[in-house]
Amino acid sequence: MRVIAGTHRGRRLIAPKGVATRPTGDRVREAVFAIIGPCEGAHVLDLFAGSGAMGIEALSRGAQAVTFVERDPRAAACIRANLTALELTPAARIVVRDWSVALRDEAQRDERYDLCLIDPPYSVVAGISADISRALAPVLAEYATVILEGSAAGPVPTMDGIRVTERSDRTYGSTRVSIFRVANPSGSA
Repeated sequence: MRVIAGTHRGRRLIAPKGVATRPTGDRVREAVFAIIGPCEGAHVLDLFAGSGAMGIEALSRGAQAVTFVERDPRAAACIRANLTALELTPAARIVVRDWSVALRDEAQRDERYDLCLIDPPYSVVAGISADISRALAPVLAEYATVILEGSAAGPVPTMDGIRVTERSDRTYGSTRVSIFRVANPSGSA
């Protein structure tokens, strides 16, 4: 696994050992960031961060700051090791909590994110996509982009309660990537 583009292009990343994670493959990361476009100055949330590869890719491509949310301490240690090796620690914050608690805390901190990268275990995407969207709404910046990975064989996820202005779905092998562009996260006028 490596950083695809930007200031850290080609640098190797480690994946957590002994942790049930599924790092986003190089091909899918490359495609996702081609769709997203420039990350310059963005505040990014990497939810279900695993190795941190998606958030690190955003930092390499110019994101100002990334908050990595990962509940497994071993995976969080892997993220920390990757950030340290790439000297990206000052632009990162690692939150070792369950996603629902972390999003509640981020909302209380009044954090807002321009880009949200969400890669939960494929087996739970359909079951929690509505819960994620409700919890995510208070932390989305105006005109945010939400990327949600899931199984191509699974049901198409939704962003209930969030005003989505543009949506597209792409399939890369066994992975479906759903891209949501948000004009007004809370859905109010």
